[in-house]
Amino acid sequence: MKIKNILVSQPQPTDLEKSPYTELVKKYNVNVVYRKFIRIEGIPAKEFRKDRINILDYTAVIFTSRNAVDHFFRICKEMRVEVPDTMKYFSISESTAYYLQKYVQYRKRKVFHSKESFANLAELTKKHKTEKFLVPCSDVHKLEISNMLDENKILYKKAIIYRTLASDLSDIKIEDYDMLVFFSPSGIKSLYKNFPNFKQDTTAIGAFGSSTAKAVTDAGLKLNVSAPSKTAPSMIMAIEQYLQCELKKK
Repeated sequence: MKIKNILVSQPQPTDLEKSPYTELVKKYNVNVVYRKFIRIEGIPAKEFRKDRINILDYTAVIFTSRNAVDHFFRICKEMRVEVPDTMKYFSISESTAYYLQKYVQYRKRKVFHSKESFANLAELTKKHKTEKFLVPCSDVHKLEISNMLDENKILYKKAIIYRTLASDLSDIKIEDYDMLVFFSPSGIKSLYKNFPNFKQDTTAIGAFGSSTAKAVTDAGLKLNVSAPSKTAPSMIMAIEQYLQCELKKK
């Protein structure tokens, strides 16, 4: 089948002109629509206190997303916790590390970032084994970072500081799209919460990350586009390869 309409389960890029999806639109004459399938809700300080986590007991924080950054500093503010200048920060990516400038003075001696992989992030923490790590996260989160920290015998504690909930997608006609692209297992849950009678039929499904891919197959769906891979480290590259294959079939 020819792919004409693609629904990407993420917010529209702030700079749409520079987005790689825009190049995809021009090159393959497809229509790309962006829509967040999930929404984030912060856990209030009163509820967080029940977990008996004392933030000042930790000497380093691991951030796997900007949401984690925002809600970590929100919860600190709500609890009137003054984060010491000695706190070290480890981020999943350079962009997340730079995002920290919104809250702290960026200094290389206390801000470290990986190359957008949990394996690389775990390697970074191994060099700082004397630290006590706090991992702010959602109630729904990937297990890769926990598994790798456990494997490397890193002292850490997960702190659930926000929830991942399904967005209201009642204004969308899901059958109008030839391809759906997901970036987290929560996106698959949101799909079925909003469209409980969804049938894949000829709709192509794309997934980024192993946990998202597993959620797709666990839901009984066929996975057509998967990233990262050796030939497609990004979702956009995986989609382009799929579109190229479809063109060759014509």
